[in-house]
Order: sequence, then structure tokens, then C-alpha cells
Amino acid sequence: MSLVIVEAETASAGSPFNLEIVWHLPAGRVSLTTLKIEAKEEIFPLNHPFRISRGSRTEACVITVSVSDGQYTGRGEGVPIARYDQSTDSVFAQIESIQIIGDLDRDKLQQLLPAGAARNAVDCALWDLEAKRSGKRAGELANIPIADQVETSFTISLDTPARMADAAAAAIDLPILKLKLCGDDSDLARVEAVHAAAPNARLGVDLIEQPFPADADDVLETLDHPIPVCADESCHTTIDLPRLKNRYEAINIKLDKTGGLTEALQLYQRARENNFKILIGCMVCTSLSIAPARLLASNADWVDLDGPLLLARDRDNGLPYRSGRIGMASRELWG
Repeated sequence: MSLVIVEAETASAGSPFNLEIVWHLPAGRVSLTTLKIEAKEEIFPLNHPFRISRGSRTEACVITVSVSDGQYTGRGEGVPIARYDQSTDSVFAQIESIQIIGDLDRDKLQQLLPAGAARNAVDCALWDLEAKRSGKRAGELANIPIADQVETSFTISLDTPARMADAAAAAIDLPILKLKLCGDDSDLARVEAVHAAAPNARLGVDLIEQPFPADADDVLETLDHPIPVCADESCHTTIDLPRLKNRYEAINIKLDKTGGLTEALQLYQRARENNFKILIGCMVCTSLSIAPARLLASNADWVDLDGPLLLARDRDNGLPYRSGRIGMASRELWG
């Protein structure tokens, strides 16, 4: 068991709506089919309060998008990120804004909506719809190999050293722990307490994520850091990569930051070309968010897709999690 220190985001609430757009079918087909897009907020209670340095929560608030052509329906999920000025209402407004587009496809969507939860939910729903229409799995459509199982970290929420140790002891069968720290004088005691409670863990830390704010991370260019440092808030899309090269050894790819699987695939490829290591991360979410991110996890250096493990209940047909390993998504869930 190893220790991974990361950060997390928060979500907001709102109200549902329905809208319709016109979809231009891909792969050379010239007919137009009217797609019905539905977006709604769903709330999933957590097993325990989830605490980070900026606050705590007891539920996961997600935006679920369904895209239907009358025969097939694709689904996607996004989590509004308050840190990036996203709310349920703003996500709904962005999704509603694309109803006037008559020839929407995944490539065009990248230009119409900014990276974020709204584009993520729609983009992943379009991937799911194409998979159902074609009879292929999303991994086949993306032309990427998918491992039958991948190993994920599990989050130990920010708390007192004793309570974090109790949480670690309860997760003794999980292979990787991710600790939430806050930069106060008790952080070292938290790491030591978790290590004592999880005797199979290594004392060392594998990865430190976003130790400085995104607007002040230039200090990493001259700071000696023997432990690899991973960019989270500093890395959203491929546009961010050039300025990260002399600061970070790794990047955290989250679909709610990239705005969907389409851009995430591009970011993954460009990051590898520039010799970054890759962590595949998530928000506090359901298996519907994890399923498309799961496609990228097979060849990642670290996987942090534990969102459903934090829930009191997941969606129907959720991803199988066993002893810290994630199986394949069912067709009924996504892709």
C-alpha cells in the first residue's frame, strides 16, 4: 500500500430542464435525426462526510445528461466545480445554449462549450450514443486497449490524525491510500498515523499533487522536489501543457476539467509525447462519471477513480469494485 496526497473540488445544486437539438449523423450518413437532450440534477448521499481543506460535504450533486434519437439513448455525467465558477444553473445554461446548433458532433462541441462539467456530460453522452448505435464498445471507437481491471487509490478524508488512522484501518484491504491534507502543523502526524494503522503501506509518499496554487506554481521551476509533483488545478486541457514542462512530472486528467473524453484523449496523448506521467482522477461522482475515465486508466501511472466508493449508494449497473480494483463497465451503464 502506498500513500498519495491529492486535493479535490466541490459541487453545487440547481434544477432540471429538457431541450432538443438536431444531430448530423457521422460516418458519411447524410440524414438528420432529431436528438432529445435531457439534463437533470441528481443527488447521491455519501457513506461519511467528505472533508477537504476548503470544507466538507455529505452528498454528491451531479448533472446527468441523456441524449436520445428515439431508438438509442446515450448518457453522461458532469460535476459542477465551484472553484471554477460552475454551478448547476450555469451547467444547465451551457447545455441549453447548444440547442440552436443543427449539425452538432463531438468535434464541434469542443468549440461550442468551454472545458468543464457541461461539455463533459454532453460529450460522454454522445460517446455512449455512438457506442449503442454502432454496436461497438467505446474503447473500440476510441481505438485504445482496455485492461480488464485497474487498481485505484482510495481517499482518506481530512480529519484528526486518530480519525484518519481509523479510516485507514477500515480500508486495510485496499491497495493504495490517498490522503487529504491541509498544510497545517498536524499533516505529518496524519501521515504517520495512517501509516501506523495500515502496516502494509510504505512510509514514503509516491506523489504530491498541486502543492502550490495554479497562479503561483512557477516556484516549482527552481524548487528541488525528489517526490514527483502532479498538476491538478494547473492542468485542464492540452493548452496548459507547455507551461507545465519545467514544473511538474505528472498531470491529473479529470474529465470534468477537460470537458469530456474527447479532449481527455488528446491531453493524454500530448502528455505522453511530452514525457509527463499521468494520473487519471475524478470528482466525487457515480459510476457514470467513472466509466469513460476508466478507458484512460489502463495505461496510466496512477489511477484515482474512487468516487463511487465514497457513496452510500451508486447507480444501477455500477462499475464493479473489488479490493481496490475496478472491473469493466457494463453496456447498461455506459459505452
